Amino acid sequence: MVHCTECGEELTEASDVEFLDLDAKISGLFRSSKRFYVVGCSNCGAAIGSGVAGGGD
Repeated sequence: MVHCTECGEELTEASDVEFLDLDAKISGLFRSSKRFYVVGCSNCGAAIGSGVAGGGD
């Protein structure tokens, strides 16, 4: 099981976390879109992780 490090809530379903889209940019040699996001606990709002998702243009 995975737990939130802040409140201890058990994270078992996709609805237990929320994905917050921070920014989208098109750049680079291949002009691909990059989306920056933060994953937060839906119980207390603490940031659990972050990342970059890419896609073709």
